[in-house]
Amino acid sequence: MKKWLSKAYIYIMLAIMYAPILLVILFSFFNTSRFSFDNGFSFESYVSIFTSPKSPELWSAIKNTLLIAVVSSSAATVLGTFATIGIFCMGKKTRRIVENINQLPVINSEIVMAISLMVFFATVKFIPKGYAQLIISHIAFCTPYVVLSVMPRLMQLDPNIYEAALDLGAGPTRALFKVMFPLLAPAILSGFVMSFTLSMDDFIITQFNKGTGTNIETLSTYIYSDVRVKGMEPFWFAIFSIIFVVVLSTLLIINLKKQSKKGAVQK
Repeated sequence: MKKWLSKAYIYIMLAIMYAPILLVILFSFFNTSRFSFDNGFSFESYVSIFTSPKSPELWSAIKNTLLIAVVSSSAATVLGTFATIGIFCMGKKTRRIVENINQLPVINSEIVMAISLMVFFATVKFIPKGYAQLIISHIAFCTPYVVLSVMPRLMQLDPNIYEAALDLGAGPTRALFKVMFPLLAPAILSGFVMSFTLSMDDFIITQFNKGTGTNIETLSTYIYSDVRVKGMEPFWFAIFSIIFVVVLSTLLIINLKKQSKKGAVQK
């Protein structure tokens, strides 16, 4: 009975999470904005991504989204990884305090983070509006997630590995890059993927900090601006479907690689 209830609970949760996404994917093949199947099966929604009058603005928003996501997630991964090592080397009390501070942006409301960054940029006026402020904003909220991703892996490692590398003649930098980073690589990659996904998905922080008069739109802010005025159009279903498939495929590839490496190590 308990097994049946646990399975039923899992299936219900999966249905609640993925049924709306599957409906969006389904409607993307019927070129409709009225959530009906009257128009018949077609790929017009996907073709309109390239042929619609909105295509130049759409592709500009996609380019901005990818640029900001790649730069900010890369910087957040580097900062978060080194921050994790620094936090790990602290005393227990200091580490606990710093870890709690690191978790504040994660558990705090995103609107608070967005307004705080907006006030900061308004006060510190030497940071130019546009890409610079957006990238710094995304680095600020992505870095804590990298720390949370890398820290558990670092705590699982034998603390004597680094010291052993030093005893065998490796310098501190060489021991860090040749010994520690390869062992932390799966967690670092997970942190990067998480940061990249969060950056691509973000709307609130981007909307508050993109600056007035810059004409910089990311995919999320462009969708909001367009849908608010003109409503949901068919080609948005195609865009949403492509984003979901790309993210899902990336996660599956990463997990399959992890499993293959674990299998190779066990053999």
